[in-house]
Amino acid sequence: MTISHHPPDELLADFATGRLDEADHLVVAVHVAQCPACRRFAGAMEHLAGAALEETAPVAMKADAFAAIMAKLDEPQPAPRADVPPPSALPDEDLPEILRRCRFGKQRRVAPGLKLQPIILPSAKQSRAFLLWSAPGARMLQHSHSGTELTCVLKGSFSHEAGRYGPGDFDFGDGDVDHQPVVGPEEPCLCLVAMTGDLELHGLLGRLISPFVRL
Repeated sequence: MTISHHPPDELLADFATGRLDEADHLVVAVHVAQCPACRRFAGAMEHLAGAALEETAPVAMKADAFAAIMAKLDEPQPAPRADVPPPSALPDEDLPEILRRCRFGKQRRVAPGLKLQPIILPSAKQSRAFLLWSAPGARMLQHSHSGTELTCVLKGSFSHEAGRYGPGDFDFGDGDVDHQPVVGPEEPCLCLVAMTGDLELHGLLGRLISPFVRL
C-alpha cells in the first residue's frame, strides 16, 4: 500500500496527546495504523509529551483523592441513551481491526450512488463518524464545509483538485477547502469520515438539494 496523503502535523499532534474528539480520533487512528510515517510522528509526539510530564513539578493531591476515585469505580453504569440507535451488523468483514470493534447504526441512502452508515460513539461531543459508500464514477457536487471533515479511504479511490486518494490516504477539509470529489471508475469507494458541521453545497443544483442531503 502506497500512502500519499497524510493528516496535518497539528492534527497528528492532537491525536498523540489525546486532544481529539472521539470521532476524529477514530479516523486518524485508522490512518495511523496503516501509515508507518505517521505512526513514527505520533510516537515521537507521545515521547515528547511524556518527557514534558516528567519535568513538570508534582502537585499535592487532596487527602481523599484515592477514596473518591474508588467510589467512582463503584458507581452503577448509566443506562443507555434513548437517542442512541441499536447496533447493526458488521457492515463489511474486511474492515480494519479498529473498526471491527465499533458499533454501527442502520445504513441509509443519502443521494444517488451514495450510502451512509453511522458509527455509534456515545462519547463523541462535537464530531460524528460514519462509513460512506460511493458508486464507481460518482461525481459529488462542488462543496465546502461549515466545520471539518476528516476522511480516510478504506477501499477504492476518489480524486479532486488536490490529487488522487486511494486506500490509506487521508483527506482534511474545512471552511477553506472547496472541492468536488469524483470516485474512481474501477470500483466503489468506501471511506471512513468524521464531520463537524455540514456540507455547504454550491451552485443552483446544490442549493436546491441541500435540504435533502445530510451526512
